[in-house]
Amino acid sequence: MNQKPEVKTFSDGTKIWEAELGTFAVKTYLPKTDLPADIVNFGFRAPYLMVFEEKRMTKEEAKAFADEKGFSEVAARFAGSVTFFSPLCDGGWDKAPADFFVKILEESRISQYYEDGMAIMYDRFAKKMGDAYIRGAVLRTYLYGYGASADFIAKNFLKTIQGPFLWGPGDVTPAVCILQNLSVIPSPERRDIPVVSIGNSDEINDALMESLDDVLVEQVADIPGDFKEFVGNYRRILGNLQEEPNLEEMGMVCEPSFVTVKTSADNRGDDKDTKEHRIGYVAFYNKGIMDGGKKAPLLMCFHGGGDSTFFMASCSGWNLIAAKYGFLLVCVENHLNSTATETIEMIGQLKEKYSIDETRIYASGFSMGGCKSWDMMQEYPLTYAAVAPMDATFEVGSNSYGEPIGPFNQDTLLPVFYAGGEITPLPELPFQAQKCVDRMRYVFEVNKVKKPYDVKLEEKDSWEDPIWGVSGDFVYKLVNEERENSVLTLNLFESENGKCYAIFACVGNQGHEVRHHTCEQAWKFFSQFRRLADGSIEGGDMEKVKALYQ
Repeated sequence: MNQKPEVKTFSDGTKIWEAELGTFAVKTYLPKTDLPADIVNFGFRAPYLMVFEEKRMTKEEAKAFADEKGFSEVAARFAGSVTFFSPLCDGGWDKAPADFFVKILEESRISQYYEDGMAIMYDRFAKKMGDAYIRGAVLRTYLYGYGASADFIAKNFLKTIQGPFLWGPGDVTPAVCILQNLSVIPSPERRDIPVVSIGNSDEINDALMESLDDVLVEQVADIPGDFKEFVGNYRRILGNLQEEPNLEEMGMVCEPSFVTVKTSADNRGDDKDTKEHRIGYVAFYNKGIMDGGKKAPLLMCFHGGGDSTFFMASCSGWNLIAAKYGFLLVCVENHLNSTATETIEMIGQLKEKYSIDETRIYASGFSMGGCKSWDMMQEYPLTYAAVAPMDATFEVGSNSYGEPIGPFNQDTLLPVFYAGGEITPLPELPFQAQKCVDRMRYVFEVNKVKKPYDVKLEEKDSWEDPIWGVSGDFVYKLVNEERENSVLTLNLFESENGKCYAIFACVGNQGHEVRHHTCEQAWKFFSQFRRLADGSIEGGDMEKVKALYQ
């Protein structure tokens, strides 16, 4: 949208706006929520509730529909919205284009900048705001249709759909379809599309249940109940249908909050000219792990430049890893708006709120969050017992803004687990870019790895290892059974004292993404380390490290 549409505010404080975008009209309705949505970005956690209108409604009719049917209740649980769509072509749904859903996704985004159900894109390198988009996450698309619009969904979207995913093209098949009052017999082309069938004939229901793995049949719609018990259990990432874990049933706390910190002189984010600013976060931890004075390890986690805390926590699987191994996971919101110095102040405030084991503080991040993790190693190595940057690096000596930081860590040991995708289009691994070569050499030097790292990028065709340049002293291959043709190759390097402080890993059949399997192996490695009061590192016995992966 080149221009933001006019936003109407109702007397109860709810809002709605409407726009026409190419082949379709859109209305986005925003119910009120009690969540701290102004500082914590719920965009990737909120369901993208798509109502395909049987007939185009007015703003007032759309609000009444969302409130009466229970869509508003679902959206408010996640600080989300209810979005209505209708075709602009003559003939309505009967003549609507088959790529209607793809066209919607082309106009949909999640961004760190958002307001009134719109995502506003920002070019960090050009440092200017861009166009506004419908705010909605492609991994949580839940389509509702009634009558003619339900028929349109059944005819066109119960199959594999290719379109714009988060960082390029991919499989964007809907996560769930809700179909009410169908008049056609559906013929799904893939089994893994969950469907809620409402008020449909036995013949239609039989066809759905024969062709699909997950079908919920009802005579009367119960949108809030269906979402809680069925619809909200699913998300789809690059075509893979996944179950959404119920953290509450698992006994896990999910706590959105924020701290207020002093703005450091090197801040280049939105708050650079302020005296202080807020940093949002979401904390995940098992109930009771810090009761009675018990201290929990802390993992500071930094999301990618195009996503947020909830995406990082759930899509990386770090929240489930925290549940399994019993540590405090703090995912930092919009961390590109804060500095390493401000993050250290944030940790100080977290220590006041939570019972944290100060010897076991770790950092990890994906993409731009990986760069933030590298920055922690460079600027504040004594705070951490280990770091696990993933899928990105800036030049050695640069911070997460890509700017030089002056003097930085050259000799303070800090264990590192680094991972990247083997088929990523971005420079993540040494064979792809000089800065990746330099970063690996930096780790070798700081952690005093025995094996020399004197490889040259221009000689990569003759490298000992085609990805890293040199092979680990010990190499292990771990199959990720959740992904086809996905093998995690671990290169363990021995330091001069005989211990292992560096693991470099690459993931087969992985582009620019981060996976649960890789993160769990990272945790196994760096959770053994402690930063003692005298600044030394405890842990890293090579035989113990090898035993983790044998």
